[in-house]
Amino acid sequence: MNVELTKEFRFEAAHRLPHVPPGHKCGRLHGHSFRFEVAVAGEVDPKTGWLLDYGDIKAAAEPLLAQLDHYNLNDIPGLENPTSEILARWIYDRVKPALPLLASVTVRETCTTQCVYRGEAGSS
Repeated sequence: MNVELTKEFRFEAAHRLPHVPPGHKCGRLHGHSFRFEVAVAGEVDPKTGWLLDYGDIKAAAEPLLAQLDHYNLNDIPGLENPTSEILARWIYDRVKPALPLLASVTVRETCTTQCVYRGEAGSS
């Protein structure tokens, strides 16, 4: 049986987008109640009846929360232009070593917007 498991995390942070057109509202410093979701996918172990312990997903993501929560994202190396797209990839790249079954990372900066990053084709 092939399944996908997801676990959601939340953090508060400020950011501004430095490369938007002059006068664009996202060019000004502002904050969001960010949510991101880590999804893993694969075959369920017939003995345990599960793919992976949700605690393993939490353990892989918690160090990132400490780096992101209540910070200005622009000050974090690799997030100088912290769009949802770049943030999703940044999280994915840091979670993947601890979660080889990582399928995607979804970032939501508002309740009506989201970005899903599934990794690069051919990457490990």
